[in-house]
Amino acid sequence: MRRPRAVPRPRQRTGNPAARVVALIPAHDEADRIAAAIAALRGQLRPPERIVVVADNCTDGTADAARAAGATVLESRDNRHRKAGALNQALDPLLAGLDADDLVLVQDADTILWPGFLASAVAAMDGTVGAVGGIFYGEPGGGLLGALQRIEFHRYAREIARRDYRADVLTGTATLFRAATLREVRQARLDGLIGGGSSYYSLASLTEDDEITKAVRTLGYRTLSPPGCGVVTEVMTTLPALWHQRLRWQRGALENLRDYGWTPVTAPYLRRQAFMGLSVVFLALYLVFTGWMLARGRPRFSRFWLAVGLLFVLEKVVTARRAGWRCQLLAATLGIELAYDAFQHAVYLRALWDTLRRGEQQWRAT
Repeated sequence: MRRPRAVPRPRQRTGNPAARVVALIPAHDEADRIAAAIAALRGQLRPPERIVVVADNCTDGTADAARAAGATVLESRDNRHRKAGALNQALDPLLAGLDADDLVLVQDADTILWPGFLASAVAAMDGTVGAVGGIFYGEPGGGLLGALQRIEFHRYAREIARRDYRADVLTGTATLFRAATLREVRQARLDGLIGGGSSYYSLASLTEDDEITKAVRTLGYRTLSPPGCGVVTEVMTTLPALWHQRLRWQRGALENLRDYGWTPVTAPYLRRQAFMGLSVVFLALYLVFTGWMLARGRPRFSRFWLAVGLLFVLEKVVTARRAGWRCQLLAATLGIELAYDAFQHAVYLRALWDTLRRGEQQWRAT
């Protein structure tokens, strides 16, 4: 990917209350989930005018289940580029029939939208906003691992609220794009202003949602995740599945930053990655120091450090409040969450190592 050049800020547009919404759902072997995703779309306070399912290299009954639920089905042809390739194939004919201010919702097949998602997203589409992403929450189940992910997602939602609902990633679970913005992204790639190939979604990125966020923001648009745009998505139920999911997310984010380089858009992301590296170091030092103290026999902690520790536990409990009281009890144990943090740090270090040595990219469905 060539390093993007500065792009002039786009012309301001006012929202169009008559804009049509088309929902686009890429699906690979999702026969058991696709009907629920379509039903949630039909139950929206502001439902889409059309629902299109892209059945991508399916070996099950995804296409039949989608048709039975009332959706239009497109089947990808000779697609070797996973989700991004399937979306690019579908977007070409879809956008040909849409006006500039019409809207395209790109949604995962394993995601259920809150009833007010589309109404909130459409209302947020003023002239400076190129896309509106969802705020994702974990579905029930998954045991201890599922609970840890739900706590993590609720804290991320809290962080989005503290940033005035700015979306740093247009989540692949559900994002609403203005049709004109998608066309501008493709044209910017063709013109060499941004990399990632010659279509809407980059075929070179492991995390196409993270990459297209940077593309949209490089074009000068804002990206938002308003409070009504909640979605409920799948949680990983095994450590290997979680490892592969997070490794893809983290490595994709690092490689996108490497490809875009230092720009006004990427600077906050690069700083965040640097802070992540520091947190890895600090947690390692904390664990080493704690182990050393315990090895000495009966550790003696000052009241000051005990108070600091209690405040840390309290912060963990308070920020897990919206995940439910069981999750708050889990957060209060501290040790389990520290182990989960260590797992995340291991993912970060592996992703950083793979990115630095430019190892072969491995994409695995999770």
